[in-house]
Amino acid sequence: MSNDPEAEDAPEETATAEDAEAVDAGAVEDADEHDDGSESETEETEQPEDKEEPSGFQNGDFVELDYTARTVDGGDLVDTTDPEVAEEADVDADRELEPRTIVLGEGHIFPSVEGDVVGKEVGDTGSVVVPAQEAFGEYDEEEVRTVSKDKIPEDERYPGTQVRIDGQEGFVETIIGGRARVDFNHPLAGEDIEYEYEVVGEITDRQAKAESLLETLLDLQLNVHFETDTVEEEQLVEEEDEDEDGDEEADAEDESEADTEEEGETDEEDDEPEYETVEVEKESLYIEATPELTMDQQWMFQKQEIADDLIDFLDVDRVVIQEILEGTPDMGMPGMMGGMGGMGGGEEDIEAALEDADIDADIDTDELVEELEES
Repeated sequence: MSNDPEAEDAPEETATAEDAEAVDAGAVEDADEHDDGSESETEETEQPEDKEEPSGFQNGDFVELDYTARTVDGGDLVDTTDPEVAEEADVDADRELEPRTIVLGEGHIFPSVEGDVVGKEVGDTGSVVVPAQEAFGEYDEEEVRTVSKDKIPEDERYPGTQVRIDGQEGFVETIIGGRARVDFNHPLAGEDIEYEYEVVGEITDRQAKAESLLETLLDLQLNVHFETDTVEEEQLVEEEDEDEDGDEEADAEDESEADTEEEGETDEEDDEPEYETVEVEKESLYIEATPELTMDQQWMFQKQEIADDLIDFLDVDRVVIQEILEGTPDMGMPGMMGGMGGMGGGEEDIEAALEDADIDADIDTDELVEELEES
């Protein structure tokens, strides 16, 4: 055994160094394994998962629904597309009852009903309760107000009459003295509404989509067609890119403009955009105007919004309202009977016309014929 302490410590140091190398090597191996695992996990994460496409109808689809809506509490009929249901409830419909077309996701019916229809297919049925808050609102006692009876026309001053006061619709409850108590709540406020429906069809044809959508929005049956028109349009002229060799000229122009600004002179014409007239093709939806459409209140106030919906849903460039005026048959000169027009009418024709007109005055037909021939 050696008495040298350094000699005794040397093997320990060597062992320690070897252990350190082993530890480092192990750490490197662990790190490599960890990196390999991370890369593997990353590769697995990056691999796209196969997602199943949703089945049934989705938002944006044109769906035909047959439905009946009633109040939950009293079972009172609110709305229906079934003529037999309307007849049983003694409801005199002001239009022909038939399945209604809605575009899912566009608010054509209450959201709860839309959400239930999503995923359904033709032939499926469903039942949905629309809460009062979503339907026609909760009943608000503060909406029952007292107003001067002078705001109500005399022939409407009795309980139950629907009136319009200061832009609000309401129903007269009582009239005492010079005051009237009016309920401005919706008649169905506070009522939960139950919808029972059946999906009866889907519309995919563009023209049928246009016609059904107009009927849904305006309750009018209108003739429509599509055309591709060539129209003139003003377009902004794009400036040409400068060549690389023109950098010096650009710098010179910049210096010149700087000098001009210092002198207080500006050339506003150079800043104005330049336009040119070009011919472009636009796909147009033509709607044949009718007297009913022209006089429709909703159309008059919301025609731009309705046109935007049609452009969006049908993927067209514009909507054209086409008014067609047919010529009237030739009825002769104004004021003349029987379409004589002063030409070719003999005495017998004039006498017959006078008899048809039931004119009792004494008229010399010979003189009348001569005057007409001279004219």
